[in-house]
Amino acid sequence: MAKIIQLDDALSNKIAAGEVVERPASVVKELLENAIDANSTVIEIDLEEAGLARIRITDNGDGIEEEDVLLAFQRHATSKIKNENDLFRIRTLGFRGEALPSIASVSRLEMKTSTGIEGNKVVIEGGKVESVEKADSRKGTDIIISDLFFNTPARLKYMKTIHTELGNITDIVNRLAMANPYISFRLVHNGRQLLKTTGNGDVRQVLAAIYGINMVKAMIPISGESLDYKISGYISMPEITRASRNYISTMINGRFIKNYPLVKAIQEGYHTLLPIGRYPVVLLNIEMDPLLIDVNVHPSKWKFG
Repeated sequence: MAKIIQLDDALSNKIAAGEVVERPASVVKELLENAIDANSTVIEIDLEEAGLARIRITDNGDGIEEEDVLLAFQRHATSKIKNENDLFRIRTLGFRGEALPSIASVSRLEMKTSTGIEGNKVVIEGGKVESVEKADSRKGTDIIISDLFFNTPARLKYMKTIHTELGNITDIVNRLAMANPYISFRLVHNGRQLLKTTGNGDVRQVLAAIYGINMVKAMIPISGESLDYKISGYISMPEITRASRNYISTMINGRFIKNYPLVKAIQEGYHTLLPIGRYPVVLLNIEMDPLLIDVNVHPSKWKFG
């Protein structure tokens, strides 16, 4: 008798969720990236209990066509790439087609979406489609994630405090707002507004909303380019420092990345002007040909090859 079996989709999605959906911040990140890729100009994030009880993300983006609504919850179903060659010229934030099915498999999900003509509503619980029906035709997508990890209780043991989980989410929203100053972001937790950006394209106003106006006044613009890349951004004066590297935000083609050599290079640029154990506040944007980088090296897409 054969010992090897093909796992069904529901179990496969739960396994994939272990990599893609580690905590509430992972859900927020994936859904925000979808909203950005959908050409949204206004995105609202509404949280309860740091996302463990409820995450609601509303955008005014392109929406999903009626025939694609259920297909969007199939593994590796995506509108971002069509063939193998597209992997080497990725300009969108998402492309794997794993986020929605993974999130839906470990939560109670309700999504309303419309391209502006007619809308559709889908309800999924633990990866099982409960209902699909017509909805209002407001262009964009409104997705609600409730009771995250309700069917994988062991995962809840690894969650930190509400304060820590909220900090992780805020960090992600802040960095996406800095990378997309032309999008208006609004973050609300338990009815209290934590962040609001104007979406007018001025990154200095985004920085002011996150760090305060006094910080922005102490930052200077930087720019430069070569045949391979172009850089821009803002850095703090040496007398303005923080105790953590978390205030150094590095972006490549609009995507926040974690790259220690790059952070180290930024620190070395200050030479001896920084006190020991202190770090500058930096926003560094790098634009380069997608052919020169590989974003397909880690499920989080935070690491580049």
